[in-house]
Amino acid sequence: MLIKKNSYLFIDNLNENIDKKINKFKNLSIICGSSNKDSLKHNEIEFLRKFCKRKKIKFYYKDNIKMANKYKADGIYLSNENKKSYKNLNNKKFNIIGLAHNQLEYFTKFKQGCEMIMLSPLFHNKKYSTNKILGVIKFNLVTKNWGCQVGALAGILKKNLKKTNMIKAKSIGFIRLIEEQI
Repeated sequence: MLIKKNSYLFIDNLNENIDKKINKFKNLSIICGSSNKDSLKHNEIEFLRKFCKRKKIKFYYKDNIKMANKYKADGIYLSNENKKSYKNLNNKKFNIIGLAHNQLEYFTKFKQGCEMIMLSPLFHNKKYSTNKILGVIKFNLVTKNWGCQVGALAGILKKNLKKTNMIKAKSIGFIRLIEEQI
């Protein structure tokens, strides 16, 4: 099954089977880097960057502009904890993607200069309780008047993949979908 929307894959550790699994996705971008100590090592990030270049996949680094420049990333992904402003970047080809869980965080990300904001959580997952889940209808209502590109994040699995066609988002982001073997 091919996903029609732009897809963002979040990678915290490198898998050998990644090459076989990502062939099913069109318009895939990879976001790597994390704040915990189990994150990728320098040689793994270099390998991932070369892999992305070879496959013509966009490569984003999480929360660290210096590392993003060091690895020649196509952009930066800003988590909801990151409050620094990145509006005055000179590089026009450098994309900024932000993460928001509510309207207040949306306005923060909008002020940071994010071209696309991922709203989370769309579906149920182990990180969020049931009453924090947005679902398709709430997601569309919350993002109705947002003045930037919108992406959906969290809980996207094979069983609810068709529901992503009902949301008014340009892209989706996932971790477990690639592990699940589509």
